[in-house]
Amino acid sequence: MPEHTVGAILRARAQARGDHPLLICDADRLSYAEAERRSALLAGELIGRGAGKGSHVGVLYPNGPGFVVAALAAARIGATVIPISTMATAPEMREQLAHADVEILLAAEGYRSHDYRQRLAEIGDLPLLRHVLFATEPAPADTGLLTALEDDVDPADVLAIIYTSGSTSAPKGVVHTHAGLLEHQRVLNEIRGLGAEEKLFSNSPFFWIGGFAFSLLATLLAGATLVCSNAVDAAETLDLLEAEKPTMTNGFVAGIAALARHPSLPGRDLSSMRRGNLYPIMAPDTRPADAELRHTMLGMTEAGSVILADPDESDQPEHRRGSFGRPVPGFEVKVIDPDTGAPVATDEVGELCARGPFMMERYYKRSREQCFDPDNWFHTGDLVRTDADGYHYFVGRRGAMIKTAGANVAPAEVERAIAKVTGGGVAHVLGLPDAERGQVVAAVIELTDGAEFDETAVRERLRDELSAYKIPRRFAVVPGSRIPVLSSGKIDPARLSEVFDD
Repeated sequence: MPEHTVGAILRARAQARGDHPLLICDADRLSYAEAERRSALLAGELIGRGAGKGSHVGVLYPNGPGFVVAALAAARIGATVIPISTMATAPEMREQLAHADVEILLAAEGYRSHDYRQRLAEIGDLPLLRHVLFATEPAPADTGLLTALEDDVDPADVLAIIYTSGSTSAPKGVVHTHAGLLEHQRVLNEIRGLGAEEKLFSNSPFFWIGGFAFSLLATLLAGATLVCSNAVDAAETLDLLEAEKPTMTNGFVAGIAALARHPSLPGRDLSSMRRGNLYPIMAPDTRPADAELRHTMLGMTEAGSVILADPDESDQPEHRRGSFGRPVPGFEVKVIDPDTGAPVATDEVGELCARGPFMMERYYKRSREQCFDPDNWFHTGDLVRTDADGYHYFVGRRGAMIKTAGANVAPAEVERAIAKVTGGGVAHVLGLPDAERGQVVAAVIELTDGAEFDETAVRERLRDELSAYKIPRRFAVVPGSRIPVLSSGKIDPARLSEVFDD
């Protein structure tokens, strides 16, 4: 079935785009033709090692050509791609490799301070892991066998098992098919205008859904160019952006903090980046004066990336502040009372539920009945409200709500208010046990170099933004190095309260 599997799309793009760059990552370049040729060679190596349709192939590479070639090689022969976090500790890596039943692991020697040979040696033997292949030049493939395996791949076959980041629970393996992920990205490319002549700069790791689907697969589908950087020196990444002139951006705003603070930024010509969400490094005439008045997006691994979005990238009216947009085509959503299951009224907070052809098949090693309700709704755990025009507003995670003196407080709402009154200060809000109120609202303020925090002034300004019970009763001001994080790089909510123990 043409253009509905990764292999079919890769062959079509290699023929049509040839030497056009698929990926630019620092000094590395990978054209469409080169991606096809190199992945064919590696696919032949996998076949020689016994891999084929349904085999589980782990991919442990940082963003770059190594990851792209490895993932394409596995996908085009019908194997299931299992991206492994480059930040995983030895125990975490062992847990994922074992849970995902990885049979062959394609891996880099190391990345930054991570020595993967050593880490894998610490893991020891795993029952199903037969081969670990570090970067090598594989032997030429048997083209007849490769073609036969590619032709046998069906759009309904599993493409990847993507693991969630595990910030609120143990990471889960999310099963996605070729058709589900690819058709979803086609829809999203239409919404955001990602076409063949665009260059997308993304800082999303390829081992998470935002990097794998919304960046890499989306670029492959469009025949566009993906730009990324692993440089430690912010100046080197800014040099890359000036030289390569990406036209769009997407990713984690927190991940470009060093770029936004770099003293050379004001003198850089980054005017090519006209669209996207990495506002702090975009040209001043493109950057919104108030980011809360631009639609953002809500995505999740289970949905194959973005589920709420809006094509309108202009400033919105004040009453639409904080909008996450509306459901993208292919998704049906509803907002319910999480306790009763009844639909909630407009502007009332409830749990977001979704269903549609782009949703995951299931969690790996769980049945569909364990993942979806009887009517096929996936209960996301995200608390949202919806306005009269159908726009959605994220309130927080269901398990993260703070209960103080009988009232519910959403940490995300308080964090946004603190960012507003401090001009972008980073805050992490949580509930601390309190004998009288059950919990009190507390905020950990992440202080950057040379910055100051006036607690009294911030409290006073928050009175215009929040009800009195939502204003933090306790503040802790600490450098970013003191914020406890998981190996995924996300905040560790279970240990965040330890900041107040000092």
